[in-house]
Amino acid sequence: MRVPSASNHAVPNRKLRRGLTVSAALAGLIAFGAWSADAAAGEVGAADGPVLLAQATSETAAADSDVKVPEASGKVDVEKLMSGEALPDVVIGDKNAPVTIVEYASMTCSHCRDFHSETYPTIKKEFIDTGKAKLILREFPFDPRALAAFMLARCAGDDAKRTAMVDVLFDQQPQWAYSNQASAELLKISRLAGMTEEQFKACLSDKELQKKIVEIQQRGENEFGVNATPTFFVNGDKYAGALSPEQMAAVIKKHM
Repeated sequence: MRVPSASNHAVPNRKLRRGLTVSAALAGLIAFGAWSADAAAGEVGAADGPVLLAQATSETAAADSDVKVPEASGKVDVEKLMSGEALPDVVIGDKNAPVTIVEYASMTCSHCRDFHSETYPTIKKEFIDTGKAKLILREFPFDPRALAAFMLARCAGDDAKRTAMVDVLFDQQPQWAYSNQASAELLKISRLAGMTEEQFKACLSDKELQKKIVEIQQRGENEFGVNATPTFFVNGDKYAGALSPEQMAAVIKKHM
């Protein structure tokens, strides 16, 4: 599969690739499940997504008071949103924080990476680390590579290790998401998390884990109307798109 050219990087949020069933995911992960030590040259098709935008190097300023609060595109029942997931939510921040941010993301989505590299550090420092808000990232894989990455993050260990693994996967997205040697690149990242090659292969062969991650994606779509990534629910209000630090700060303050 062809890697998109750099001219495609301005494409808006990637629309949901429908039909990501467990069987389709398994078919797409055959190369991962059959991974062996000499598979570094094995082929896994490149992810069908826009080429990563260059990471901003300047530090983003904190939200200004005159920033217009983005308009929510819908609202869901918070109690329903916070219950019934196939896998336990991983909460970043104080579980009792008054503002709850639920993010649906795909690991191969460049807009999701933009949010985590450009907005998340500011929001974490100002709101999450101070106990004003908490963040829950839920799996919404668009393709088998994103599914594989989410599986490896879940296999990394406890909540802190899963969060750290997600951070590294976003940070190194160009190396594995658009590579012809995705298996080898994901194994390198997994080894950084302390996983052996045997654990790596066992994780990607875990059909029950695959099923549960796909169930989270399907519930997000069917019950909460998620059809693009990233999509955020802030105390139930829905916002689609990678919000800037100022925009997300304004949204959080609205709910404080």
